Amino acid sequence: MKTVFSETHTLRDAKTELYGGELVYPFERPSRMTYILDRLKAVDPGPILPPGDHGLAPILRIHDAGLVDFLQTAWDEWQAEGYEGEAIATCWPARRMTQRRPDHIDGKLGYYALATETSLTPGTWDAAYGSAQVALTAADLIRAGERSAFALCRPPGHHAAFDMYGGYCFLNNAAIAAQRFLDNGAARVAILDVDFHHGNGTQDIFYDRSDVLFLSLHGEPENAFPHFLGYADETGTGAGEGFTVNHPMPPGTPFSEWRRSLDAALDRIAQYAPDHLIVSLGVDTFETDPISFFKLKSPDFTTYGGDIARLGLPTLFVMEGGYDIAEIGLNTVNVIEGFLGAA
Repeated sequence: MKTVFSETHTLRDAKTELYGGELVYPFERPSRMTYILDRLKAVDPGPILPPGDHGLAPILRIHDAGLVDFLQTAWDEWQAEGYEGEAIATCWPARRMTQRRPDHIDGKLGYYALATETSLTPGTWDAAYGSAQVALTAADLIRAGERSAFALCRPPGHHAAFDMYGGYCFLNNAAIAAQRFLDNGAARVAILDVDFHHGNGTQDIFYDRSDVLFLSLHGEPENAFPHFLGYADETGTGAGEGFTVNHPMPPGTPFSEWRRSLDAALDRIAQYAPDHLIVSLGVDTFETDPISFFKLKSPDFTTYGGDIARLGLPTLFVMEGGYDIAEIGLNTVNVIEGFLGAA
């Protein structure tokens, strides 16, 4: 399996995250990629390739032009105000407030942010843009005949909605790749999100569409970020009714229960018969992940990689979360090895 990766991810190196009432060093940090790369090189499932540059057009097929423009200019606007820290939203257009976009950078941050933990920093846009190019390049490998590919994306993307950023995500890499497949002849694409946190951004983007089946296995929103999306009764609207499938699970969920949800999701994907499968691969389901509450162990990632392979579909893995950094390489590559071993 070929991996696509860009060193531009290092340009996103935030120093602050709001967590537990404190500003802490972010859980989503550049060293995550170092551990994954080291494990890939040790196991050697295939070559590691740089991405091509596909420009803004594929990104604008998914994201609001206002959000894209904001992400490109926000840091300069923040600095122009004389602020010395990293850019963090402090207010939002909450219930019963107007949804008009302000002119001041403080207001713009709140207008486009869906959560306050994710600061904007120098290099954020360049890293996010590079991450999208990684996903697009990996998708094109599959379009060219590869049966699988791994888009080693950072920043991650599945929390980024049509017109909002947050949850460490700025551009929705999996959604951009899905649209790439559709724009080049695919009739149906399935996105299976196995990250611990609900893929609210991906759901938002495709909620009224039937050409993308979105399925998410995640911590129940009553107790886990992003809290306000991911309930089982969210199934799509209009033409998309029945094409969103959520499997929320409670604290302490072991692999045996998680795998039952995976089996149900895989059955639904098989029924849908997509041309391509995208896996939003987050390994924060691991038992010692610091911001999650599932109890998967390292061998379980190998097992479910094999489960996914048995669908027999051209499959694109897109990296999302995973914050037990010492184990992220092992767990991520276990999925890849399990997939390749059963494919």
